[in-house]
Amino acid sequence: MRITGETAFVLHARPWRETSLLVEVLGNDHGRIGLVARGVQGPKRHVLRAALQPLQCIRLDVDLRGELGRLVAAEALDAAPQPAGDAMLAAFYLNELVLRLAPRHDPLPALFEAYADAREGLRQREGLAWTLRRFERDLLEALGVGFALDEDAEGDPIDPAARYRLDPEQGPRRLLSDRGHEERSRAATGRALLALARDVRPSADDLASLRLPLRSVLAHHLGPRGLKSWEMIGDLGRLKRAGPSAG
Repeated sequence: MRITGETAFVLHARPWRETSLLVEVLGNDHGRIGLVARGVQGPKRHVLRAALQPLQCIRLDVDLRGELGRLVAAEALDAAPQPAGDAMLAAFYLNELVLRLAPRHDPLPALFEAYADAREGLRQREGLAWTLRRFERDLLEALGVGFALDEDAEGDPIDPAARYRLDPEQGPRRLLSDRGHEERSRAATGRALLALARDVRPSADDLASLRLPLRSVLAHHLGPRGLKSWEMIGDLGRLKRAGPSAG
């Protein structure tokens, strides 16, 4: 099958053999596609090679035969974000999530749109946590495994003053008031869930409460093998807590 003029985002690229790349992209019409880009490592192919960097938005032509397609042509459509520091780690996380959870050759236009929004958030370099939580929500929805955030698993409205854990299959489940401090600290506030449902950025404390519950949902769908970006985030956090002496 020939794919012509597909708009896509580059998720990952790695060297293959002497002059080629193995590339993963998220296309608007054909979903995630694995590609072999032959002969792009030569000195005269730097324009094409630059177009195949992660986060780049491109227009491409592909001969798709089997699991991997052959890249026929590609051109950059804009200037990709150039994240640094925490934004770079966030970009790696976004791409890894899509690579692990989005099936190949399955059109997911809602995911393509969510990725475009998150990519723009990385470009702005503000509100990274909110950018990531919105993308996690939209990713689950696009894959068909999302759930309502304004009502709990029993169908009752979310109480802004309560705390909730997120069941990967059923959605929010209210924590009883007699639960320990540690369990409650790992649960999302009702205010945060309602804000995420309405796409309104919550306060910093409420936003922070969404991270671990959403991670538990994603971990369920990822299976026993977690994400490398989670390991990197954990290592970075330990280094920051240790201070300068850790270097």
